[in-house]
Amino acid sequence: MTLRDWGYRLLPGLKWLHGYTGQDAVADLIAGVTVGLTVLPQGLAYATLAGLEPQYGLYSAFVGGIVYAMLGSCRQVTIGPTALLALMTSRHTGSGLGSGPAYAILLCLISGVVELGMAVLKLGALVDLISLPVTVGFTSATAVIIGTSQLKGLLGLRGGSGSDFIHTMRSVFGNLHQVRKGDFTLGLVSITVLLLLRKLKDVKLDGRIRSLRTQQLISGSIWVIATGRNALVVLVTSVLAYSTCEQMASCPYILTGKVKSGLPNVSMPKFETTILDRNGTEIKQNFEQMLSELGPSMIILPIIAVLGNVAISKAFGGAGLSPTRELVALSMSNICGAFCSSMPVTGSFSRSAVNHASGVRTPLGGCYTSVLVLLALGLLAPYFQYIPKAALSAVIISAVIFMIEFEVIRPLWRCSRRELLPGAITFVMSLAVGVEIGLLLGVSADVAFLVYRAARPVLSVSKLQTSNGINYILIRPKHSSLYFPAIEWVRSGISKALTTHGTAPVVLDCAHVHDFDFTAARGMGSLQKELAKANVPLFLMSAHKDIGVILKESTNIDFPTIDCPDDLEFLLEQTPDYVLHLQIAAPLVQSHLVRCDAGEPTELSKLNGKTT
Repeated sequence: MTLRDWGYRLLPGLKWLHGYTGQDAVADLIAGVTVGLTVLPQGLAYATLAGLEPQYGLYSAFVGGIVYAMLGSCRQVTIGPTALLALMTSRHTGSGLGSGPAYAILLCLISGVVELGMAVLKLGALVDLISLPVTVGFTSATAVIIGTSQLKGLLGLRGGSGSDFIHTMRSVFGNLHQVRKGDFTLGLVSITVLLLLRKLKDVKLDGRIRSLRTQQLISGSIWVIATGRNALVVLVTSVLAYSTCEQMASCPYILTGKVKSGLPNVSMPKFETTILDRNGTEIKQNFEQMLSELGPSMIILPIIAVLGNVAISKAFGGAGLSPTRELVALSMSNICGAFCSSMPVTGSFSRSAVNHASGVRTPLGGCYTSVLVLLALGLLAPYFQYIPKAALSAVIISAVIFMIEFEVIRPLWRCSRRELLPGAITFVMSLAVGVEIGLLLGVSADVAFLVYRAARPVLSVSKLQTSNGINYILIRPKHSSLYFPAIEWVRSGISKALTTHGTAPVVLDCAHVHDFDFTAARGMGSLQKELAKANVPLFLMSAHKDIGVILKESTNIDFPTIDCPDDLEFLLEQTPDYVLHLQIAAPLVQSHLVRCDAGEPTELSKLNGKTT
């Protein structure tokens, strides 16, 4: 392997630099600036949602773009703060005395380390345990929690937003008499404008304007306005707040306040901090106490981040991307970000969609976004103090309402009602107890269903006759494996079949069974002995060679196997003690055997769905 190959393997971003043209640079610049105009207001809003000062949202918005450009493999993905991770971070940032940033930055570092460990151990497949209904329930619940947490900012109520749905709703309804008309009006108008501008991009001008150049100019302008709607609304409301508050003795809006100007200090995350208890006493916390405070978030937050990032990569980059490579890029974005005062980050679907629509050609577009964010920190930070909190709340609410996926309920109800239960458990418990507990309970419910299906496989039971009138009972499991929880269920099913259809040879169709475990094999041995005592022979039909080896090694019993219907006919004819049972209880499938060379349909073809 050459030095260049090693470089490409360690830093995949170098491949994009090879052959990077001026046209690529222009396309990436346009996309990067467009995404930057989206991430600036979102970063400020998400930092507020996380219970941090606004500048921390911008600190989180520039490191990921640079790191992912070097390590990532999907050009559309943009790494930065998201509403979901901000909500989960907010659960640990309300202890006062500057402990909020310490906890957020430490959580960012730990998330990166956990994600890197998942990449090294190739545990990216863990996200496959989270089914679509659970994901929908989780994201919908978090959207509701995020939306309600912004009601205080929208209504002009003082106090933190919080991440407890029930507590937030009680607080809002208990303080409705303190609603500020200025903030409420501004927030409501901002949401309306944001939603209208979002629909603006769907306007079609085909056939309405004759000049193609004019049509392209107007369409491009509409697209720019619709894409940069968040920045536009924040800019207009900031100018309005500045002009209003400068002329009036009392400002009618609650403003963001001073935002620290300049770049963040590059330093180690803090492993100790000081908090205030309920009595207002300062309490020092060491590293162990901080880890205890973070608790399950240290595991659940990275998994959620990985789930979102892998989903975005697959959506835009296709199935050819390496989940491990994406895990490495995401983990290093968090680890490097923690040294620049970043809160946890992951891929943003909305900004990635903007990036894709802007015509980005390489991941280097993220570098241009990062440069724009750094320029904003250095030049525009003093002006961020005039941004009304109601406008930031409107930006968040107008973004998260589309995370509530009502459209999934109807097809689930029609296709698989069982899957609605884990989704409903996740949604309800996330609202009632917390998003971490809700997600764990939803995944647990899904796993419980999987275990139940393995323990209770569907058995198709039929009583058939050979051409000579010999009855036999066909047992056909519809699962590809039989493990220890299922063996008693199979034994019980065979016993019931004998009780229902009378004594007859039992044929276990193993055509679709590819695996036995040791306990199941021993159970089959016990079943064979029980049936032998009752003079009921047990045959295995179409059994794979490996299954025969497992059964032989586990039980020291040679199970009679059948490969062809002719063998079944021959073996059953050797058991003349069985009396014909012509009156057979349902389900009854009557069939007739003929020789394989007779040109007629065989018994096996009829058993595969062509019986009459």
